[in-house]
Amino acid sequence: MTTKTRKERNTALPLNTILDGDCIERMNALPEASIDLIFADPPYNLQLRGDLHRPDNSKVDAVDDAWDRFASFESYDQFTKAWLKAARRLLKPNGAIWVIGSYHNIFRVGAALQNEGYWILNDVVWRKSNPMPNFRGKRFTNAHETMIWASRDEGAKYTFNYEALKALNEGVQMRSDWVLPICTGHERLKDENGDKAHPTQKPESLLHRVLIGSTNPGDVVLDPFFGTGTTGAVAKMLGRDFIGIEREEAYRKVALKRLEKIRKYDKDALQVSTSKRAEPRVPFGQLIERGMLRPGEELFSMNKRHKAKIRADGTLIGDDVKGSIHKVGAELEGAPSCNGWTYWCFRRDGKTVPIDVLRQQIRAEMRDRPN
Repeated sequence: MTTKTRKERNTALPLNTILDGDCIERMNALPEASIDLIFADPPYNLQLRGDLHRPDNSKVDAVDDAWDRFASFESYDQFTKAWLKAARRLLKPNGAIWVIGSYHNIFRVGAALQNEGYWILNDVVWRKSNPMPNFRGKRFTNAHETMIWASRDEGAKYTFNYEALKALNEGVQMRSDWVLPICTGHERLKDENGDKAHPTQKPESLLHRVLIGSTNPGDVVLDPFFGTGTTGAVAKMLGRDFIGIEREEAYRKVALKRLEKIRKYDKDALQVSTSKRAEPRVPFGQLIERGMLRPGEELFSMNKRHKAKIRADGTLIGDDVKGSIHKVGAELEGAPSCNGWTYWCFRRDGKTVPIDVLRQQIRAEMRDRPN
């Protein structure tokens, strides 16, 4: 019996494509133990009863699509069991899965994961920095969603790039509560009529953190509920291969158009931290000294709520708050701490760019210097 190489196994997969049709049937047709990571954003089964309106009586564009409707909890549980079983067959022995959901479904999904033999590693709370308010005023504002991260088996080895996540968080261990904005503005995809292309489009920042933390370049990532392709877009940028499954033609069209515009980062940029010493410290002031940013130039928060002006010594001033990129960000957000490198961005040629891109450029130069 011959053992196929990773390259040979991957050749048999429909890499970097979107498969149409039912996700369970499609997964059952793929080769066993061929996938490194699955990211799943299944229907939440919101059980909406009638329209949702704001205080001014305008209608909220809520999730009322046919794909989110199930006759009962029992039918939803049967669907969940079926797709999780199909997904587990596809995972490599060291593979893992992420499933995201709301209070409507995530507890049922968590129980199903355990019943199917997965081993839960963490639940991660995505706390939305700009959640939709509760218009009826009868419950708390739903300001978070929950992700479950699980390995295929108990005791299995799995990818966890601890140092890379720590570097994303500026040297502080990444916690299981992630504060990231929902998908808005230029990232929100629109259809031909100018309406939201998908009601629950996830932000690229969320998938960036997931893929940096639990995959490596060249890994194969499967998304059985592909939607408008956020998983595929981020995977492509980060040098991972993807397979998407999406039954709705309208979503596939939007995703294909989106993916055509995505370009993979260069090889050096895809390298991540393996230890603290591997990534030299770069003071923000060095960006000013080198002219990569200019005194008087404005920085903007990733959530678009705040701005601050750069001063010549590398500090910021905004809304009567002065100090480092971290201090100003924290005070503006009313938070105990803030990673300024991931919080602030600047504008070039009409595009919004994280300041961390400039830091990585300097670090790449440091790595390339002869000893």
